[in-house]
Amino acid sequence: MQTKTFKVPGISCGHCVRTIENEVSDLEGVKMVSASQDTKMVTVEWDEPPQSWEGIKALLEEINYPPEN
Repeated sequence: MQTKTFKVPGISCGHCVRTIENEVSDLEGVKMVSASQDTKMVTVEWDEPPQSWEGIKALLEEINYPPEN
C-alpha cells in the first residue's frame, strides 16, 4: 500500500474537490482519496501494482488539476 499527500494549486471550490475525489477513486487500485479546498492538499492511498504514482499524476494532469512539483 502506498500513500502520498501533495498540493494541487488549482483547487478553488467544492466542485474541484469532488472532481478530483471522484476521478481518482475510479482508478484501479486506488483505496482512498481525500482533497481539501482550504489547504489545497490531496491524499491518495493505493495498491502498487496495479496503480502507480505516475498513473495518478497523469490522470490529475488530464483533468486539469496537476499536482505541484
